[in-house]
Amino acid sequence: MPEQLTFVADDTDAGHRLDVAVTRRLDRVSRSRVHRLVETGAVLVNGSPAKPGALLHGGDSVEVCIPDPEPALPKPQPIPLRVILEDDDLMVVDKPAGMVVHPGAGTPDGTMVNALLARPAGLSGVGGVLRPGIVHRLDKDTSGLILVAKNDFAHRALSAALSRREVSRVYWAIALRRFDRNSGEVAAPIGRHPTVRTRMAVVERGGREALTQWRVIRVFAGISLLECRLATGRTHQIRVHLAHIRHPVALQLVPPNATQMRAAIRAATRQMLHARHLSFRHPRTGEQIMVESDPPKDFSFVLEALQQGGAGA
Repeated sequence: MPEQLTFVADDTDAGHRLDVAVTRRLDRVSRSRVHRLVETGAVLVNGSPAKPGALLHGGDSVEVCIPDPEPALPKPQPIPLRVILEDDDLMVVDKPAGMVVHPGAGTPDGTMVNALLARPAGLSGVGGVLRPGIVHRLDKDTSGLILVAKNDFAHRALSAALSRREVSRVYWAIALRRFDRNSGEVAAPIGRHPTVRTRMAVVERGGREALTQWRVIRVFAGISLLECRLATGRTHQIRVHLAHIRHPVALQLVPPNATQMRAAIRAATRQMLHARHLSFRHPRTGEQIMVESDPPKDFSFVLEALQQGGAGA
């Protein structure tokens, strides 16, 4: 049932915007949603619709109707997917860069979940209606291997294996600057950025344990190709950890030297991060499964351009 709120504006409301006054009384509803409610006529002042910025006067009668949220159920869409491995319990999908894994704010469709729902096989429901079958996720701009469960048994077993750190996930990353050693690890907690809440960052308090192990595969002029292993799976973990040690994943950040190097990195239109290797025990048979994905064309193109520019400089 829709929620109703009625109040009479008092002295604390007088002279304030309608959306501000309503938000104060609905602390669990964001101001942006209140703004949309006002614009759609769900908020009345003295029995008539008003604008979000309308100033209230003492004694004004305000009525608010908050409709029940509509479930955003993903719809099947015939989007091509590259499936590396599939049986009755699971799939391993080679996700292209640019594809969002599941529907969310600003991306209602066109996701990997929409593509999976169009396939004849079922998906587990453990992850909820928006994330059916999704055992772990990749960023929109990260390419490579992602594990999908086709039933609840497989989903619970694979999720438990992830929690026990029994699923091996190895990424390739093109990072800026040379490293002063060939391997290492970053153990630093990750949480919401203290001032930019939409970003993740290494934080001193309130973060979750995170551990990334890295190894240099090859060095170019001012740029390194890394192998990164995740011991934990925090949001944006590799990007956050590499940026924390001043070796950010290459996107359109350009080192100050070497024209060829700058041209190579400018060829990258997304973060140079690829989920290359996935290893896990099959939830039903116990068989050890290892799957690899070759870097996609854009990643390989950048590597080739870097190689032409010279290695070990």
